[in-house]
Amino acid sequence: MNIQILTGVLLPFLGTCLGAGMVFILKDEISANVQRCLTGFAAGVMVAASFWSLLQPALESSEKLGKLAFLPAAVGFLFGIGFLLFLDNVTPHMHMDNQTEGPKSSLKRTTKLILAVTLHNIPEGMAVGVVYAGWAAGENGVSLAAAFALALGIALQNFPEGAIVSMPLLAEGMPKTQTFWYGVLSGAVEPIAALLTIAAASAVVSVLPYLLAFAAGAMFYVVVEELIPEMSEGEHSNLGTVAFALGFVLMMILDVALG
Repeated sequence: MNIQILTGVLLPFLGTCLGAGMVFILKDEISANVQRCLTGFAAGVMVAASFWSLLQPALESSEKLGKLAFLPAAVGFLFGIGFLLFLDNVTPHMHMDNQTEGPKSSLKRTTKLILAVTLHNIPEGMAVGVVYAGWAAGENGVSLAAAFALALGIALQNFPEGAIVSMPLLAEGMPKTQTFWYGVLSGAVEPIAALLTIAAASAVVSVLPYLLAFAAGAMFYVVVEELIPEMSEGEHSNLGTVAFALGFVLMMILDVALG
């Protein structure tokens, strides 16, 4: 496999692992305000990445359709939303606010928390995979620098996500090493999803605009369904909003500067 693609696939996973490694540095659980800021930052990065790294290339790749250039992006985006809605309803998991649960199940609370973050990592892996597949196929609007910017942006937002998984488990009395590996496990699905997407997209280059928008829709679902409600909870919710803006601007800068 091309070394650039392999680097891009593994970079977001590295971000999750580093975030999970915070259990060896921090002694207590993450405070509500810090978690709100981390979640807001992750949401901002994902929204910016969804537009500049996924939807915009999807629209540019469909320019030959003229006034119907919006069609692949619109269809793919809605299918991405529908796919995550389906997973959200059939997968037993806890929502990121740790207050409500998905479908009834006898699974342990810690297992549901890991499933929740793992569920969120699927569209992120798909997003990285489809952008690198577009670059490899020479798709219009997708450059290697833009693909790397997306992978780096997701790695940055995976850092707090890895900590959000591991730190609560540490607070419940679980050994540090075990909580670290649970955090790593939650991110393992990301490179797998990326590689599967690359394999599938390479075989069907003609539908890459749909796949780009599909990944954007899936990421938007995670942001609206999980991250925004969590960052807006309780008092001082404006901290989450400010962090959202910072994450959005940082990802925009990365995409424009590197793309």
